[in-house]
Parts: sequence; structure tokens; C-alpha cells
Amino acid sequence: MSDPQPVRLAKLARTQWQTLRELATTIWYEHYAGIITRAQMDYMLGERFSDAGLSRLAEDPSYELALLWKGEQAVGYCGSGPTGVAKDFKLGQLYLRGHVRGQGLGRVMLAHVEQRAWEAGATALVLQVNKRNALAIAFYQRQGFAVREEAVFDIGNGFVMDDYVMEKPLAGILPST
Repeated sequence: MSDPQPVRLAKLARTQWQTLRELATTIWYEHYAGIITRAQMDYMLGERFSDAGLSRLAEDPSYELALLWKGEQAVGYCGSGPTGVAKDFKLGQLYLRGHVRGQGLGRVMLAHVEQRAWEAGATALVLQVNKRNALAIAFYQRQGFAVREEAVFDIGNGFVMDDYVMEKPLAGILPST
């Protein structure tokens, strides 16, 4: 039986910043336990989702944060934009609540980002994923991503992100319009 709740992806409005903060905190605490420390989660959430962090993203017209709604409940979010490297487009964030994973909603958000990348003239979609995040790595591999390189990023306050940089060629992907 199919789920009757409608699914929609909508660009984040300033009035929804608190909804995004609460959603991100819930997702990160349920997903990243055992991958990174709680202290690192708190630091990263504070940096990314502070008013200043969200303002920086909101002021960049080429970057988009979007909330995924299932019925009246926000269940995920994604963020994407150009990288500054010719022909690359970055999937900066793609997160879902645990109880809705496996329902094709990650693919809904990924298709949206691929459409944005295609419209921007990109030939590759890139992302960073923690090397210990096996669930996300497996999802991205199923979607056509492959590891391009390994990288360690100093994010401040004594924390690093030990990531794979993954890439998906966009050649042959047709717009969904």
C-alpha cells in the first residue's frame, strides 16, 4: 500500500530556519552517533545552522537549501551550489530522518540537485562524505557516485572532517522537466 502523504521539496525560507535547525539536530544525533563525537556534532551544527551560517548561504544566490516535506512534517533537507571549479556542482548536504529512509526520498532530493547542476551547465556532481559513514557511502554508490579522492579538512576548534570526495558524472543525465 502506498503512503498517501504528499511529498514536496521547497526552498528554505528565512521563517523556516528554526525548523531546519531542529531537523538537522535530530538527524545528526540519530545518524552520526558512533561516527563522530557529540562535541564535534554540536560544533558543526552550531557553525552551519547559526544565524550567521545560514545568512551566508541565504546571501549566495547560487546556493540553495531546501526542506523535504512529507505531509506537514519536515523529514529531510538538501543543499547545493557551484563549487567555484569549472563544471563541478556540489551536493553540500542531503539528510533524511531515519524513519523515512528507504522510501526513495533521498533520490527525490538527489534528482532535484542533479537538475540544478544540469541547468548550471555542470558535468560532474561532487560531495564530501565521512569515511566512516557506510550507509551514506553505499547510497551514493548506488546512485552512480565513485570516490574521487580522500581528504582531511580542518574545520576549526580542534576538529577535522576525514572524508571521501565522491563524484558523479552528469553526462547523459536528462533534465526532469
